[in-house]
Amino acid sequence: MMTTTSTSPVGMSLRDRLVTVRRDLHRIPELAFHERETRAYLERELGRFATVVPVGGTGLYVDLGPASASRTLLLRADMDGLPVMEATGRPWASQHPGKMHACGHDGHMAALLVAAELLSQAPPDDLRLRVLFQPAEEGGGGAQSCIDDGALDGVDGAFGIHLWNELPVGTVALTPGGIMAGVVEFTIRVRGRGGHGAMPHRTADPVVAAAQLVVALQSIASRFTSPVEPVVVTVGSIHAGSAFNVIPEECVLNGTVRTFSFSEQEAVEGHLRAIANGIGAATDTKMEVTWTVYTSPTVNDETYAELAGKSLERMTGVRRVLTDYRTMAGEDFGEILRVVPGCFALVGSGNPDLGLAEPHHSPRFDFDEEALVIACDLHRAVASELADSGPLDG
Repeated sequence: MMTTTSTSPVGMSLRDRLVTVRRDLHRIPELAFHERETRAYLERELGRFATVVPVGGTGLYVDLGPASASRTLLLRADMDGLPVMEATGRPWASQHPGKMHACGHDGHMAALLVAAELLSQAPPDDLRLRVLFQPAEEGGGGAQSCIDDGALDGVDGAFGIHLWNELPVGTVALTPGGIMAGVVEFTIRVRGRGGHGAMPHRTADPVVAAAQLVVALQSIASRFTSPVEPVVVTVGSIHAGSAFNVIPEECVLNGTVRTFSFSEQEAVEGHLRAIANGIGAATDTKMEVTWTVYTSPTVNDETYAELAGKSLERMTGVRRVLTDYRTMAGEDFGEILRVVPGCFALVGSGNPDLGLAEPHHSPRFDFDEEALVIACDLHRAVASELADSGPLDG
């Protein structure tokens, strides 16, 4: 049974070591593919017990355990911060103006770094661990960059965590199948013929066409996809015109689509393009659709999710386990799970009683640091459970 009173390799209590690392990293947030100071910190700490391998531009990994092991498990944490001006007022607040760890990546790195320190002292039998610190998760394509550089070569399965303020500390979500949505950005450029606002019959009004389009796109989720398959189609911005009495030449819509499966993602794209083309024909406008996939859905392998659930029996501190919790937020761990089977867990980090319930990406975001112990222990427990299990069918 793992406990919060165990001692880290550097002589501190486990909690103190986790909090120290987390706050060190919180002070130096860096944006996607610019995590140089962050990488230097991790390199220094990891280099005390393993050989560091650069990957993915500003990322790195170390391998722990016997090279002759029959299986290799990837453990991963993301490194990048966000372009957010911190407003927490904490003593460990960001020292980089306009940048902040507003999504918990500082906690992810701390949990994995300390887990790696402990695992290096007593690696599981017959299991190789690849401990990956990945850059550019926040829409930068960091997971794919690491994959392209060989981070998954020889890897049989993968496990990752995300601290999650939407769940109270002590809760862990281990949902089989889709747990976080794929993230798509779409842009629809509606091209018409501009003219005088008092003579609309001599124009092809892109604003009217866009208005019809916004309403029609809502029918995708309500009428063109299964009601048991969650789908979000959101138009987040509309830009057109500059004068009250002029019909503009074009109107641009920008939005996002979220789904939990690749098939639904493809189906939504087809419906969106068909609706745009149909309204374009009816309004004598041209519809130019740009469809950009930022992340694939994060889809947990059933066998690995079950294994992660069993690993919780090795731990203390977890009071509630959810196997049906999902969120339409996105995560590029989905790119890793497209290559190898694995599981992504959401570790509750919210605590409203302590004023720690701000949403992710808020300038006031902070989390209950008790969640760091659970996250660290979960990495170690999953590794131990996999080492003790037989061959997986997942």
